[in-house]
Amino acid sequence: MRKGLVLVGTSMVLMTSLAACGSSSGDDGAGDGTKKPKIGVILPDSKSSARWEDADRPLLTAAFKAAGVDYDIQNAEGDKQAFQTIADQMITKGVNVLVIVNLDSGTGKAVLAKAKSQGVATIDYDRLTLGGSAQYYVSFDNTAVGKLQGEGLGKCLTDLKAEKPVVAELNGSPTDNNATLFAQGYNSVLDPKYASGEYGKGPNQSVPDWDNAQAGTVFEQMLTSEPKIGGVLAANDGLGNAAIAVLRKNHRNGQVPVTGQDATVQGLQNILAGDQCMTVYKAVKKEADATARLAVSLAKGEKGKTNATVNDPEGKRDVAAVLETPTAIYRDNVKDVVADGYVTKADLCTGKYAALCAKYGIQ
Repeated sequence: MRKGLVLVGTSMVLMTSLAACGSSSGDDGAGDGTKKPKIGVILPDSKSSARWEDADRPLLTAAFKAAGVDYDIQNAEGDKQAFQTIADQMITKGVNVLVIVNLDSGTGKAVLAKAKSQGVATIDYDRLTLGGSAQYYVSFDNTAVGKLQGEGLGKCLTDLKAEKPVVAELNGSPTDNNATLFAQGYNSVLDPKYASGEYGKGPNQSVPDWDNAQAGTVFEQMLTSEPKIGGVLAANDGLGNAAIAVLRKNHRNGQVPVTGQDATVQGLQNILAGDQCMTVYKAVKKEADATARLAVSLAKGEKGKTNATVNDPEGKRDVAAVLETPTAIYRDNVKDVVADGYVTKADLCTGKYAALCAKYGIQ
């Protein structure tokens, strides 16, 4: 689905659009003749999940402003060539540190190598670039995320007293290492249940680029091939909502538990309505703040503080990492996400959801 750029005119439009989509702070000087640290961040898109623009961008912006460093945050909008162009621009403009959320490991690896060759420190944010050269990695324990999803689906199936339910798995993008880790987590829970016959193993498919529209088509095909699907392990809220839309069309929403991840407003509303079983909340503020602290340290020539190491099997190396802990969210603790400030009551409790918010104690 990525569109290449072949015309010079198109490239010029791209360059203009990239500049318009970015955000940056102040001047290049610290006022004392020294060069002010500058940090570049490349976000992946705004389509696969609302988090990148609604949470990560403002949180990183606030953290960099508080630290008093220059920054440039841009979004590649799912375009691999744009991703590389943004990186080139940032390196040319003299960033000390480059933080990326890769679109795939191939593109990410090339960008990281270019930055390294120019003496720019690098951080993989949220997604590890397999075979890459990032000095640090900041994310959540993504296998734990998947385990919470598997356990959550099990809880919801038990609550429904489902007997030998057929479980469909709607996995994330095959080019995203996180999707692989999520699947390792939830399959560690589901595989023993398949083996024992407690659950039936239903259709299992990955969704390219986490594309929600494709997810709807994929799940419709799943339901056609296996009409008795009784549970859906969807790897994030966007994929979960796509499955819910198909279930609603077949008058089965609320009868088939669906998981999610990211605690988006849409996902939380689906949970309140009873159409989604659970989501996994990753406190993005912790991730963004940890990344900002690490990036600022590196920009000042200091060593960053980490709490873990993560193995890159393709690069055959261990990467120093900061890993945060995810939380399972069900109807009775949706209020915790609001209390944490990740979503607002005003956004969540609109229209028909107002009464549900009151019912579940959302202040």
